[in-house]
Amino acid sequence: MLRTLLRFAIFLFAAQVYAQNPSPPAQKPVTRNPHGRALNIPCENCHTSLSWKPIRSIPEFEHDTTRYPLRGMHEKVACTQCHVKLVFTNVGQKCADCHADIHRGQFGANCESCHTVKGWTVTVQAIRNHQNRFPLIGAHAAVDCESCHKGAATGQFQGLSTQCYSCHANDFKMATNPNHVSAGFSTSCERCHGTNTWLDAKFDHASVGFPLTNAHADPPRVCLDCHVNNNYSLTTTACVSCHLKDFQGATNPSHVAGGFSQTCQTCHTTIAWQPATFTHTSVGFPLTNAHADPPRVCLDCHINNNYNLTTTACASCHLKDYNTATTPVNHVRLGFPTTCESCHDTVVWTDGKFDHAATGFALTNSHAAPPRACGDCHINNNYNLTSANTACVSCHLKDYNTATTPINHIQVGFPTTCQLCHDTTLWTNGKFDHNTTTFPLTGYHTQVACATCHVNNNYTTLPTNCYGCHQADYNATTNPVHKAAPTVFTTNCTTCHNTTAWTGATFNHTWWSMTHGGANGVCATCHTNPNDYMVFQCTNCHAKPQTDATHQGNPNYVYNSVNCYQCHHH
Repeated sequence: MLRTLLRFAIFLFAAQVYAQNPSPPAQKPVTRNPHGRALNIPCENCHTSLSWKPIRSIPEFEHDTTRYPLRGMHEKVACTQCHVKLVFTNVGQKCADCHADIHRGQFGANCESCHTVKGWTVTVQAIRNHQNRFPLIGAHAAVDCESCHKGAATGQFQGLSTQCYSCHANDFKMATNPNHVSAGFSTSCERCHGTNTWLDAKFDHASVGFPLTNAHADPPRVCLDCHVNNNYSLTTTACVSCHLKDFQGATNPSHVAGGFSQTCQTCHTTIAWQPATFTHTSVGFPLTNAHADPPRVCLDCHINNNYNLTTTACASCHLKDYNTATTPVNHVRLGFPTTCESCHDTVVWTDGKFDHAATGFALTNSHAAPPRACGDCHINNNYNLTSANTACVSCHLKDYNTATTPINHIQVGFPTTCQLCHDTTLWTNGKFDHNTTTFPLTGYHTQVACATCHVNNNYTTLPTNCYGCHQADYNATTNPVHKAAPTVFTTNCTTCHNTTAWTGATFNHTWWSMTHGGANGVCATCHTNPNDYMVFQCTNCHAKPQTDATHQGNPNYVYNSVNCYQCHHH
């Protein structure tokens, strides 16, 4: 207690002296920072008051303010594991400055290309350089490096083959479905396998020239369905190489008995082995209508599995139909040809239609309608008619013999070429084409009845000159009187008359007009003798005093009609 009071008294005295007589304090010696000048934080942030070592378990230092922030696993490392020297800035920032390269330089010195501060364990996503030669995709992305790079971190990482077989040789050798080794499969695994899974391989069968389609692929086929006993050394794609048993066992029709071709694809497809479809057109005999429907089976025609037919003639199958045919006629008795297609078609056998035009005698109008039966013309089933039987009279002789209108055909000796007047539209509406004779009818001739000219039914000896029919008209003509001057008015009536009308004839008067002197076509004006037209009279109109005055000084002038004509007809 006494010692304490003594110290306190000394302290007060010293303070009083210092206050009365101040002087600068003594300089403390400078202490050197063992951590270097860069570290400027209080010592107590890391050290304790008891001793410099050990430092505090949790130093109060913000490493993020330095050039190397602590992340990941670095956050849990003791300071002295990295800062082995007291000057903390005297430390490297590269991985290799602290971590030994166990890869022996195979990946270079840039550790962070594969590793991160989270740990030494490598994730595939972090290995960017792996994309250069062998991208890690599918199942390759899920395996550890050691799965391929044997020996872990100390294994081989450069120069490894990128071929599947280099890693999967054991998988190749152990494959049994199919057995790759015995089948001699290629070691180019990628042709069938993908990177997602070694199983579920897919082989592109089209690459061998035989695409798998339809039933060859479904239901899901396995290789052994076709490659029996692991035989993958097939040299043919012919259907029969696999389907020979189906070919030999086929009974509808029997392929073996029928000598069928083994080119199965001609009838079968990969959709289903049955039903097969045969293109009958390929053998030159298309199946149409009743030959195809109702659904035909081959044996309907190919009796007893006979497919070696050499003819497509209808009668080869329909001979029984031919032999028993009685309608419209008995084919056998009448010697009908066996070219059935002349009348029948494939629509229906019983609806035969004969093309009569093919015989040279087409059926038209009444010959065809009302619906004619063959027996209408082919009396007593006579079908052995020749070209001579196409004459109308061969069927219509009775009609000819009894014809009385417009005339009695027999009595006047009409020819039996009926088609000159009759047609097939209506027998009773005969029309004679007079133009086919030597006397075509024109003008008024077309309006008269036959009997007007053909008197007493004379159709054989009539003349064709006008006078032959018009003699009475000639003799009865009075203006002028034709018969009085036969040398002038000859019986060649066409000189003045035409067929339009008998009257209104036009006479070509030799020198003067028919209206000369106001005659107006009256012949008697000049021809005063009706019985002789050679006699004419000029002086009836031309009086002598008048003509004398006009002929003065003409020494040849004589006043009479003959002299007038001699001078004035020129």
